[in-house]
Amino acid sequence: MNFALKRLTKYCENHSTVPHEVLYELERETNLKTLAPQMISGHLQGSLLTLLSKMQQPKVALEIGTFTSYATICLAQGLPKGGVLHTIEANEELEYIIKKYLDKADLTDRVVSHIGRAEEIIPQLDLMYDLVFIDAGKRFYEQHYDLIIDRMNPGGLILADNILWSGKVTLKEKDADTQIIHNFNEKIQADPRVENVMLPLRDGLLIMRKK
Repeated sequence: MNFALKRLTKYCENHSTVPHEVLYELERETNLKTLAPQMISGHLQGSLLTLLSKMQQPKVALEIGTFTSYATICLAQGLPKGGVLHTIEANEELEYIIKKYLDKADLTDRVVSHIGRAEEIIPQLDLMYDLVFIDAGKRFYEQHYDLIIDRMNPGGLILADNILWSGKVTLKEKDADTQIIHNFNEKIQADPRVENVMLPLRDGLLIMRKK
């Protein structure tokens, strides 16, 4: 991130709603105890997730890729009374952090945590969704999208993270991982079932609305 972008990001953070105090503690522990702390959503994206959740008022929401639960907490904070967020994480070693911070945020009654492969868990849930956040293994994005698109209620929102892949999606010569993300972006752009907007927030956020 260049200096000008860092200054703009800091300015935006200073003029956005202050995160829940538990998120500061979670961010610190994520940096201390995980190998890829940059995967955390962070202040700006987290605040947007909370705002979108509050606007959408989802009765049933799904997160694919919990990591240490930063985005989970942000999404759950926007749930209406009686709303439930199901979140799926493949790495069982992160389960203790997830449980620890969902408890600290007093969200255990609104979040159902699943440990395992999303491709196996989603078909077992048999739910209809109002909001879905896709943020797990990028090579599975298309598969995850295909699993949930017909389970979205009309007007439901689907969010996909990291869709700019450090800007490499704009390059003519793409490596294998970048090509996978580009193919997903092209798939969504051509899908008549959704309307979509791509935002250059952090590593890119794609917002889709089921028609």
